[in-house]
Amino acid sequence: MTDSAPLRRLARRVHVRVAVRNGLRRATESLPAAVQIVVAAVASYSISHYLLGHPIPFIAVAVTITSLGLTRDARPRRVFDNALGVTIGITLSELLVSVVGKGVWQIALVLFVVLVISRAFSANPAFAVAAAVQSGVVVIVPDPAGLAFTRSLDAIVAGVVALAATALIPRNPNRDAARERRRLFAAVNEGVDSVVDCLRDADEAAGELGLARLRRTQPVIDAWTTSLESALAVARISPFLRSRLPELQRDSRFLTAADLATRSLRTIARRAEFLVRDGVHRPALAELVAQLGTGMRLIGEEADDPQVGGAARSLLTDVARRLDPSLIVPDGHVTDQALVLMLRPLAIDLLVGTGMPIDEARGLLPVV
Repeated sequence: MTDSAPLRRLARRVHVRVAVRNGLRRATESLPAAVQIVVAAVASYSISHYLLGHPIPFIAVAVTITSLGLTRDARPRRVFDNALGVTIGITLSELLVSVVGKGVWQIALVLFVVLVISRAFSANPAFAVAAAVQSGVVVIVPDPAGLAFTRSLDAIVAGVVALAATALIPRNPNRDAARERRRLFAAVNEGVDSVVDCLRDADEAAGELGLARLRRTQPVIDAWTTSLESALAVARISPFLRSRLPELQRDSRFLTAADLATRSLRTIARRAEFLVRDGVHRPALAELVAQLGTGMRLIGEEADDPQVGGAARSLLTDVARRLDPSLIVPDGHVTDQALVLMLRPLAIDLLVGTGMPIDEARGLLPVV
């Protein structure tokens, strides 16, 4: 027990340091979103208060903040959906309150009607929840002085300002997409290296490690997909990011290739781990996997250095032309030849990732 105490203290210190580092990273990464939200909220308040004459435009500020949010997904469609959900909830609530008044049973009625109708509008549960929260404010908080449906007008102002902020004060979501892209290709490279070790050294444990590493790439792919889709959507409406559309569309091609290639590599890793149970070293197969892995690494590097693109296509073209099972393992077992066949779709996916048309990529493969 005494000997384990220093280890527990060390573990706690490491945990605290990691937590602090992750907290600082999250705060730093949220700075652009925080600036966008603050500027938009102040703009909504100013329009409702000074231009429209609303004395306490709480709804304008609240709807702006909830519409933009701090989520990774900054697509204009998401912002519009959030603003629409809140506006529907507020408008329905004000209509119902004007008919039935305020009270305990009125709260129940308004919340029920808003939840049901909002749920019919959108499949996203957050849409209905956002509408219901604001409807509760309408029923409980005293009415502001001024015209009827003041809160509804504030919500509309907030929605318009939030959409304008998405275009005019963009968060530069392609930075997040670039970070996820690098994480993915780094993880795939580690997985490929393990599969290569598995085949070359007949190391079953390396195959299991490679498969585990490749399986862990799916959350990274999902995160990159969200960031990239958000970046594309914002770039299409933002005058400041529109020039980056070609770069983002190229990244979309990389994402498709990486997603398909990773799926193929998982299958290849499972097959390799099974093959080497006989203790036979397979350097020829290991070399093929290594070359395809190098091609994928070059595709990842092309995003940062377009000059690398030609090298990736040249290497992958050479590998694709050699993927003939009867030549790679002429005296091998049928299971070895089956692994070569499994490498062919991977080569095609990677070639398409370099920008080659799929029919041209397929034409490079030897006829079997």
